[in-house]
Amino acid sequence: MDQQFEKVGNADGFIAALDQSGGSTPKALKAYGITEDMYTVGEESMFDRIHEMRTRIMTSASFNGDRILGAILFENTMDRTVEGKTTVNYLWEEKNIASFLKCDKGLAPEENGVQLMKPIPGLEDLLKKGKAAGCFGTKMRSNINLANEEGINAVVDQQFEIGKLICSIGLVPIIEPEVNINSKEKAEAETILNKCVLDQLNKLDSNQKVMLKFTIPTEANLYKDCIEHSNVVRVVALSGGYSTDKANELLSKQKGMIASFSRALAEGLSHQISDEDFNKKLDATVGSIFEASKAGE
Repeated sequence: MDQQFEKVGNADGFIAALDQSGGSTPKALKAYGITEDMYTVGEESMFDRIHEMRTRIMTSASFNGDRILGAILFENTMDRTVEGKTTVNYLWEEKNIASFLKCDKGLAPEENGVQLMKPIPGLEDLLKKGKAAGCFGTKMRSNINLANEEGINAVVDQQFEIGKLICSIGLVPIIEPEVNINSKEKAEAETILNKCVLDQLNKLDSNQKVMLKFTIPTEANLYKDCIEHSNVVRVVALSGGYSTDKANELLSKQKGMIASFSRALAEGLSHQISDEDFNKKLDATVGSIFEASKAGE
């Protein structure tokens, strides 16, 4: 854990998001060139196909701890194996990459311009399972559509309440209150969010360490105080639907913020292309995200 904490907190690199769950898996597979007629939707065959995709990414020479600090995993991925090892052990022992477990169960209907997380039954058991498997941390996502102070406060309160439980299990939570990149009130929502998050950070005990995952802000370096906060291990950015090039361009303007991309990481990858072309494309993408993450140092 100490080695992983040092790496995630201080090394150059970024977090790879490989955590598409049941709801988002069909879209991720389609982007990879696997249509719904090639598996049974909602059945194990769908997860078999997405694990094949993730395994191809994780086992590529381009996917390594020299540039990647951690990988966010869906529970189903954590439960599977890669080259004969559990996914978590493979990533750390073979790639020097820490693992984060996606622990939320999706979003509730919108209220006050936001979507809270749905209830998470069995959360403590899941966290203990992730800890036992060797995970370093977790990730959970909420969604903010409008600059509604009541709604944003509710999102942040829920995130930090669960975050404290995660800390108590010995994991580092990635708190992700995503602001919709298409919101007409994006900048205003981010200003409110920044204040709410800082208020909660200032209430944490010194041993409660968290990570924050934000949409790349409209105002450059808006989250400076969060990045420098003593309770924050790292602040990472989601790609939020931006193309890889656009996400990298915006991220490079943010001092101290690194990437945690999902769609932007897998952009252009296809199951139809040769391993040589696949690895070249992934290498170029990983390299560009790594450089964008370093640009703001």
